[in-house]
Amino acid sequence: MLLTLVFPLLLLGGMAIAAQSSINGALSIRTDVVTTAWLANVVAAVILLILVVFFEPPQTATMFSVPTWQLAGALFGAFSMVAIVIGVPRIGTAATIVAVIAGQIITGLLVDHFGLFGNTQLTLDYKRMAAIALLAGALYLIYLSNVRGKI
Repeated sequence: MLLTLVFPLLLLGGMAIAAQSSINGALSIRTDVVTTAWLANVVAAVILLILVVFFEPPQTATMFSVPTWQLAGALFGAFSMVAIVIGVPRIGTAATIVAVIAGQIITGLLVDHFGLFGNTQLTLDYKRMAAIALLAGALYLIYLSNVRGKI
């Protein structure tokens, strides 16, 4: 099930993030950064509200009963949306997405290494460090190609 359903779903999710980033970057040129992030989050909230009301079974936990720190994900989501909207028009969609992915991977490796937020602890070994270095190299090369393309 993992390979047949989860990985294709994650790939499509990644594709959606890249498309969303490009679209929101273009929108931010017509409005402004905060308005663009607000519009994207309001539209997403309305869609998710409809899905929750009509398709989700009743939940025992609500936003009023979960630990406050677990609601911080919404703040991180808003911050990442603003960062992406700022990045796309300035460094391009590909460089922005690679930078976002690099940030996600580095944070994911730290979460794994320290077992944060109740996750399983996975040691940060030399293979994972090499992956970070390769990702940094990819980001540098993509950014370099963007800069040279504008000259």
